[in-house]
Amino acid sequence: MSKLRPSAQAVSNLMRMVGTSCSCPAHTAQGTVHVHNCSHRHASAATPRAEYAFEMATSTVRVGTGATREIGMDLANLRAKRVMVFTDPNIARLHPLKAVVESLDRAKVNHTVFSDVRVEPSDQSFQQAIDAARKYQPDAIVAVGGGSTIDTAKAANLYTVFGTAHLLDFVNAPLGKGRAVDRPLLPLIAVPTTAGTGSECTGSAIFDLKAKGAKTGIADRALKPMLGIIDPLNTRSMPTQVRLASGLDVLCHAIESYTAIPYHMRGPAPENPLQRPAYQGANPISDIWSSHALRMVAEALPRAVMDPSDTAAQDTMTLAAAYAGIGFGNGGVHLMHGCSYGISGLNRAYAHPEYPDDHPLCPHGISVAVTSPAVA
Repeated sequence: MSKLRPSAQAVSNLMRMVGTSCSCPAHTAQGTVHVHNCSHRHASAATPRAEYAFEMATSTVRVGTGATREIGMDLANLRAKRVMVFTDPNIARLHPLKAVVESLDRAKVNHTVFSDVRVEPSDQSFQQAIDAARKYQPDAIVAVGGGSTIDTAKAANLYTVFGTAHLLDFVNAPLGKGRAVDRPLLPLIAVPTTAGTGSECTGSAIFDLKAKGAKTGIADRALKPMLGIIDPLNTRSMPTQVRLASGLDVLCHAIESYTAIPYHMRGPAPENPLQRPAYQGANPISDIWSSHALRMVAEALPRAVMDPSDTAAQDTMTLAAAYAGIGFGNGGVHLMHGCSYGISGLNRAYAHPEYPDDHPLCPHGISVAVTSPAVA
């Protein structure tokens, strides 16, 4: 499989985008401030009412060096008796999983470890995790890994609670039925080991639908973790290319959520609040998180990639990932991510340096970033 390294110039161009004025329709002529028109005319009985509201939904997060040691107490406080821990084969050998398991053992919390998560998951790998969870019947779930692991754990949680549902029942339309999650899921604690996806703060789970050659997912606020433990120690083992790819994902999350179509221009209000999408469009709250994440990435990502010993930059990126996750988890993403799904979903041979090479793999952050200069 061919292995290509993103050029320094490409990364530099992406970073410069942060400092340029935005001329998207969601912004004023000055290019720096969103216009959110929250007043609307009353709709007649024959005219659907335009969207008039937005929601703010995110996980509780705990931030601190070494905070992973508290996870056993968290689960003991929940009176969990059967905890299922999800991770991938690489993280299974490293500090983050060891720290989680040691904490569970200290708290005398019964648990099992599922370590077969696929990096860049597919419908088959989701189903494998779902089948394992349905068999074990956990009462709480822990995800230790990057976005692939956290998203896999979300899917396992959802389909364990909805034990007879087919995978496509909750997948976003038109590839799936887009069914709403109408009852509570199991407690899920996410322990991210990359500074990228922000999945510890969002209600989305992304995967490759192999039969369609497309990347798609499930998006519902009910999927978001109960708690995200953001412990910089868990990102220290990231290879340089993983640090780069995940950091570019943070950058694109922040750009896209800040330049998304404003929530009140997205279409009619839902008949039921349960039907309001998780990705609502840019709004005054998501703007705050996204714009601050952009400033953090511009300052910290080049340092974190160029100097593996710069732990201060790494720590900033772990926070930036969460900030952007809160932003796009409510505001949404658009063309950069839309284009990326075709790039990664149709990949037949490419394997990226410092990633698993047992299957073709274009890291999500890279597939998003390659079209971002043209989009932005």
